[in-house]
Amino acid sequence: MEEIVIENIVVSITFKQKIPIEEIAKRYAEIEYEPEQFPGLIWKLESPKCSFLMFPSGKVICTGARKEEDVKKAINFLIKKLKDVMDVKDYEVQVENVVTSVQLQGEIDLNSLAYELENSEYEPEQFPGLIYRKEKPKCAILVFKSGKIVCTGIKNVEESKKELESFLQFLKNSKHFKPYLKR
Repeated sequence: MEEIVIENIVVSITFKQKIPIEEIAKRYAEIEYEPEQFPGLIWKLESPKCSFLMFPSGKVICTGARKEEDVKKAINFLIKKLKDVMDVKDYEVQVENVVTSVQLQGEIDLNSLAYELENSEYEPEQFPGLIYRKEKPKCAILVFKSGKIVCTGIKNVEESKKELESFLQFLKNSKHFKPYLKR
């Protein structure tokens, strides 16, 4: 069985107060803050490997984590650092998007797949993959000729993996997937 990989977990953290991003940017050298180019600051962490986009409004986006535990570690790190500069009051954490992927050992006929799948788009001049949009659960599955498949738009890791497994089952039982011959 192919391994489904978590590529990215995007989380929003909404503080019920303003964040003094200029003060934070002065305090921590690893922060990128250029307000003429971007209205927030960018804080890249090495461990866990992820980034924060932080805005004065109180909104923070955490992106780049590949494990749920890493998201928790990153948020704990952020709260600890923010407490050095402000009185952290109430905040809310919400998963916004989970991106999962799988690499099949074979090729996918995107032209024939596009004809069979309703709600799909395949315009290779615009984008090299087929985009399949689902309503339940609401997500997009990107399918590439090389066998790479990406699921995005679901807000739960297990549900995202389950959706990708379901699509893999459909694909393997279809005429659109041609596995490589093993030698």
